[in-house]
Amino acid sequence: MSLNEAKKDKEVRVSHIKGDARFQSRITSIGITPGCSLTVIRNDRNRPMLVYSRNTMIALNRKECSGIEVEALS
Repeated sequence: MSLNEAKKDKEVRVSHIKGDARFQSRITSIGITPGCSLTVIRNDRNRPMLVYSRNTMIALNRKECSGIEVEALS
């Protein structure tokens, strides 16, 4: 599933990042890499998504979230 579909307060693991080289470079530079775990803090429809990873709160827009494939951990 894409990160967009993850529910609030759920922990997920990044399985794949799809997109062009610029997008992949940007996402990996902020610490979101295949295999890392994320905790969904906020997933409201009309706002940026907030995730917590590696002791950092990260805000992602909906388009970015659709390119990040995840699997549920909890």
